[in-house]
Amino acid sequence: MRKVSALLPAFLAVFLLSSMVPARPTSEPAEEDSQAMKPSDLEHGTPNPNAPPELSRFAFLVGKWRCDAKLKREDGTWESLKATWEGRYILDGFAIADEYRMTTPAGELLALGINLRAYDSKKKAWNMKWLNALAGTWVDLGPEDLGGVKADGKTITYRMKEPVAAHLLTRATYTNISESHFTWRGERSNDGKEWDEFLIIEVYRQKK
Repeated sequence: MRKVSALLPAFLAVFLLSSMVPARPTSEPAEEDSQAMKPSDLEHGTPNPNAPPELSRFAFLVGKWRCDAKLKREDGTWESLKATWEGRYILDGFAIADEYRMTTPAGELLALGINLRAYDSKKKAWNMKWLNALAGTWVDLGPEDLGGVKADGKTITYRMKEPVAAHLLTRATYTNISESHFTWRGERSNDGKEWDEFLIIEVYRQKK
């Protein structure tokens, strides 16, 4: 089995969009409506009514997803991979956690980790981290010194410094966002000026 280059575990920062996707309800259901909560709400939670409204920008991640990924190898060829992505509200609905797992078609585990996302209303900034479970490392996603998190209504983009990959920076972009699909694109750079696309993930919501 061929081994994937060292950039894989760290790129994911992936990760990973915008308030153009309808946010989940921001008020607690009335007691008489509690019986009407969908199973997905019970499994993946709901936002806290006191949580910053900006949290809804990543609400599209909540739920279960299947992914078709393409990785650009060092020789310039693209390799097809399989992945799953699952997000949920945590900490009483004040934050979002989304887990990413990627394997070869034969089932070899290549990447595994979790993103933690919260919004600081006082600083008007995101606090997001990627925990690479395979390496036991943390990566700051979209730190202010790299420009923070940028959203234009159609895409969400941020940068991160890579602790173990062959390149210095990764730029993550979420686009084509809908209730049933979104695209994650990863680009790499050593100077922050010239970027090379190295990972494309097409993400589809799993049907119940």
